[in-house]
Amino acid sequence: MIYLDTSVALAHLLVEDRKPAETLWAAPLIASRLLEYEIWNRLNARGLSSTHGEAARDLIGRVAFVELSTVVLARALEPFPVAVRTLDALHLASIEFLRERRQIVELATYDERMLAAARALGIPIAKI
Repeated sequence: MIYLDTSVALAHLLVEDRKPAETLWAAPLIASRLLEYEIWNRLNARGLSSTHGEAARDLIGRVAFVELSTVVLARALEPFPVAVRTLDALHLASIEFLRERRQIVELATYDERMLAAARALGIPIAKI
């Protein structure tokens, strides 16, 4: 299962120079519910919701979501092995929640800080 980080989702939606291979979209995808809010926030901030909204809804529809439960939120309050930003802490806590339930999860991200934190936690990184 691939945990889809917002950096990869937005790179795909915004057709950036760096975007994931099409094979990523055939894999089972999971993310924190936060992903949906981050996507819409960025599209709205750039005035792209009308032109990219359908593609965003399609992408979001492919993803299974981990809700921001009290367990996930409690983990995000705990220290991480490296300094992380608030939203990264929520994503990493979601991945740890899945892994504690014996789910095999690889992280797909382009964010260098997120990569460093994931590696420090022993989270496998997806080849994208």
